[in-house]
Amino acid sequence: MKPLHQRLHLYTEGDDTYIFVPADEGIETQSLTVHRSSGDIVLNRPNTPLPIYAKRSQRTIYGIVGLIALSLSEYIIVITSRELKGRLMGHEIYRATDFDILPLSPNVSARNPLHPVESHLLALVRSHLRGGHFLFAYGWDITRRLQAQWETQEQAAHKALWEMADDRFFWNRFLQTRLIDATSANAKQDLAKFILPIMYGTFDLRPVFLHGRHMQLCLVSRRSRFRAGTRYFRRGIDREGHVANFNETEQLLLVEGPALPGAQRISDDMFATKLSFVQIRGSVPLFWAEVNTLRYKPDLQIMELKETAETMKKHLLEQVTIYGDQYLVNLVNHKGHEGPVKEAYERYINELNLPNVRYEYFDFHNECKHMRWDRISVLIDILKDDLEKAGYFRLDASQPQPLKMQNGIVRTNCMDNLDRTNVVQAALAKHTLTIQLRDLGILPANAGIDDYEGFSKDFREMWANHADLISTAYAGSGALKSDFTRTNKRTRMGLLEDGVKSVLRYIKNNYFDGVRQDAFDLMTGNWVPRKNPAASLFLVTDARPLITRSIPVIASFSLFMICAGLTLPRTSDYSLLYYFLLWFSLLAITLAFMVIHGIDYVAWPRLIPPTDIIYYTGPGFRSGHHGKGLKDNFGLAKRARWLGTPRGRVGADHMELGDMKKRVD
Repeated sequence: MKPLHQRLHLYTEGDDTYIFVPADEGIETQSLTVHRSSGDIVLNRPNTPLPIYAKRSQRTIYGIVGLIALSLSEYIIVITSRELKGRLMGHEIYRATDFDILPLSPNVSARNPLHPVESHLLALVRSHLRGGHFLFAYGWDITRRLQAQWETQEQAAHKALWEMADDRFFWNRFLQTRLIDATSANAKQDLAKFILPIMYGTFDLRPVFLHGRHMQLCLVSRRSRFRAGTRYFRRGIDREGHVANFNETEQLLLVEGPALPGAQRISDDMFATKLSFVQIRGSVPLFWAEVNTLRYKPDLQIMELKETAETMKKHLLEQVTIYGDQYLVNLVNHKGHEGPVKEAYERYINELNLPNVRYEYFDFHNECKHMRWDRISVLIDILKDDLEKAGYFRLDASQPQPLKMQNGIVRTNCMDNLDRTNVVQAALAKHTLTIQLRDLGILPANAGIDDYEGFSKDFREMWANHADLISTAYAGSGALKSDFTRTNKRTRMGLLEDGVKSVLRYIKNNYFDGVRQDAFDLMTGNWVPRKNPAASLFLVTDARPLITRSIPVIASFSLFMICAGLTLPRTSDYSLLYYFLLWFSLLAITLAFMVIHGIDYVAWPRLIPPTDIIYYTGPGFRSGHHGKGLKDNFGLAKRARWLGTPRGRVGADHMELGDMKKRVD
């Protein structure tokens, strides 16, 4: 695989150019020039001298994330700080920890932009970079599982890293479009050494020792860039067959060979055996959503579109093509709020009746009630034959071909694909890891990893940390039920922590996730701004009616007056009674107004607002019509205008969020 530049020096020539000069040893030096006025990207000839007046930046560049065009200028995003996460088979894996944003337009400052729209868009970019967990490697394709890398090793030997990267997990693919297009358009201008694929996910690598064998246990999760977003603003499937919160999780076990007397370690990849077990998770592949209304339980909306079956089939067949047989494990409740999702999912699965897809329902909450979390073993017993059939990937250094291939995969989901999914995936991973260690002869036939506390503790911590990071990226807080993952026990303290996390999720999902969703849509290319900030003024203005905007202010002032009244002297009980009656009444009226008109107070995404889902009137299921006013249709058009102008009628044949087509404003 073609090597990448690991360090770059940045030079600026006045306001004319940015020049990236490789600082690597052993790689023929070809600097990269970006002309700020025209935006042209030029790969210079080897050892081209720097301009006389070029000035070097004090900060080292560890990679170019890509270029993004906003309303006033195009910007280059670069990595200025990195953290070493571990060495995997001789390759260093890094997390990007700090970034810089370089404007191309000489008249634009990234720190003090000239227009509030540009300032808002830059804030979205910074928040996304600051809040994400971005991983990369210079010589290892972190976006692909071990088995996929082995299957394409001959092809990869002559390809660039970005050419082999899994398109689903190549997070900055949209940002790298300019560099990739420049390479494709000119065969003499190969920018491959500057194109760094970045993955949004998790990585944990730990050395372990068991029965005299040195090993490494590694856990990697890869988040898909398709239909990416936050918990309530990205649910279900789009018409391309991509589902929300899709993650591939790979557990690697690397085992060194028996140590020989006097043997010396000659490389970082001295593992005699490499084993990989992969699982996936993703939203229920239906057109569905949960509509925030400020209530703790949002309104559940299932859209029965004519293309639902075909789109679900497209999604499942894609997974079969990539991973082999699909074993679908559904953990949603069979009754109550979640029941309609289960019913619709099973109905379409039965209708499709795909030969390589097996569906299994597990009533998680009923089976594990009263903190009986050991009942997860019931599901393991049900899936035991399927897990054996699917297998795992095993590669031995002494053999030219793998001893085992993973021919199928378990796809687990609950409502959010977070908490219950994490518990079940960790249990499946533990079961498979035990089988792998027994197959290697490291564990006896009647032993499990829980019998070895040090090894078990590392395993549990890895899966709990992995669960927290995935949950934070999607829902805004760490995973629930993580006490069981960490300790193998469900505790009352864990229940209390889950309560705190649930409150935190509620606050973030209702009041902060709109901005986070906008950042996802901007950075992944789902929304592209026009070169005119005036066309995007809706991003920085509040178009809600005056009465709607004033109600929270009145409620806050009423609460202040109530608190102030507690300090007033008691000159007359009647005067205080009327005083508190006035302000408590006003507070109650304003709070009731906010509950009745709840959708007006949710922080919705502004780039691609889900108007067509909120006001969907086609066939399907809706658990309630809360937050829309005293009457469902009262003021509908008025509210739809401030939330986002619908393009066409709102109904079964038009659904913006399901389409997820690139939008330009």
